[in-house]
Amino acid sequence: MEPPEQRAAVFLDRDGTLMEEVNYCADPAQVRVFAGVAESLRALRAAGFLTILVTNQSGIAKGYISADAYERVHARLLELLGPDTLDACYMSPDAADSPSLRRKPQPGMLLEAAQDWNLALKRSWIIGDKAIDLACGRNAALAGAILVRTGHGLAQEPQAAPLAVHVADGLVEAVEWLLRQQA
Repeated sequence: MEPPEQRAAVFLDRDGTLMEEVNYCADPAQVRVFAGVAESLRALRAAGFLTILVTNQSGIAKGYISADAYERVHARLLELLGPDTLDACYMSPDAADSPSLRRKPQPGMLLEAAQDWNLALKRSWIIGDKAIDLACGRNAALAGAILVRTGHGLAQEPQAAPLAVHVADGLVEAVEWLLRQQA
C-alpha cells in the first residue's frame, strides 16, 4: 500500500497577522480579528491547503500571562474565526532567551506539524508580520514566506522583506497573491 500523498499547508502567525497586535494578550475581550481573515482562511482550505497557526507566546514563560489566559484568548480567536478556518494550532510558550527548537525562528513547530499532518514542506508557505516568522519558514525549507504590514510588519519590513517572496498590506492581500501564484 502506498503512503498517503503529502499535502501543502499555509502556516500563519497569530498576533499582528490574524488579529490585531496586543502585547501579551491575556484578555479575550481584546481579540480583534482583521477583516476578511476568516474568508481568506476558507479560501486557502478550498484551494487544498491546510491552515496551521504557529504562535510564539513568550508571555507565558515571562509570567505576563497564564496558560489558562492563553487558552481563553485562543478560544475567543477560534470563536471569532468560525468553523472551517484553521486545521491545527501550535504554540511555543518559550522565552526568547531560552534555547528552544519550537520557538520561531526555529522550525520545531513546523516540523512537528509536518509529522502530524503528513505535510510537504517544500510546497508549504508561511505568512507573518515579523522577520522571525519568515526566518522560521526558511529554516523549515518552505516554498516561501509572505510578510504582512499589519502588526509589527511595517516596522519590521526593512529587515523582514529580504526573507519574503512577497510583501502584502494584510492577510487578505497575502492570500489573494498566494492563490494567484497557485493558479
